[in-house]
Amino acid sequence: MTNKQKLELTWIGKDKRPKLEPRILLEDPEKSYHAKQRVTENDSFDNRLVFGDNLLALKALEQEFAGKVKCVFIDPPYNTGSAFTHYDDGLEHSIWLSLMRDRLEIIRNLMSEDGSLWITIDDAEGHYLKVMCDELFGRSNFLGTVTWQKTTSVHNNAVYFSSATDLILCYSKNIEQFRMGRVPRSERNLKDYSNPDDDPRGAWTSSPLHVSLTSGQRGKQYAQTGKSSGLFAIV
Repeated sequence: MTNKQKLELTWIGKDKRPKLEPRILLEDPEKSYHAKQRVTENDSFDNRLVFGDNLLALKALEQEFAGKVKCVFIDPPYNTGSAFTHYDDGLEHSIWLSLMRDRLEIIRNLMSEDGSLWITIDDAEGHYLKVMCDELFGRSNFLGTVTWQKTTSVHNNAVYFSSATDLILCYSKNIEQFRMGRVPRSERNLKDYSNPDDDPRGAWTSSPLHVSLTSGQRGKQYAQTGKSSGLFAIV
């Protein structure tokens, strides 16, 4: 019998898992508030703000909300050395990965089949987190990486690059059932579309011929040979 092998991320202590027992959330009247009555039928009375350890909170939510959560957004520690007093790259990095893995596993259980997960992160752990999420959610459920500008100023103490952006990793629970909502075109966008040739498909706009049509098909739509060449330089 041959051992099945798979692509995975390994780290110190990966096989160690916390023993979590079912938890119950208790409401604190002093910290609770909601309107006395509904104004419309769309009013929501089931919002919850949980105080306490997030792993235990997720475990408590799992009993009631497993398979029901459509969208999850998390902003975890970026692991840039400030979370631990004695910074050891190998050990501390492994602790961070284990903490993230334990929480992401429960989050996946909470997500509905058409649900999605959005994680803010930076370059310190972003690429390791991507591989871990591929293992937990499946590479086929990876939606993409959103890059957002976190600052408009230059870091004068930067040694190599002054980073102005962070990342958001996006995953679906089941990409076959996930649907992305689309924002309607603005008035400015509508001005870019016209139909001078009475195309039966409606208004259209031109685009550069070198724009990639399909992800991963770089150059196929305009390269005569059907092959794209790589470019590199060594100085």
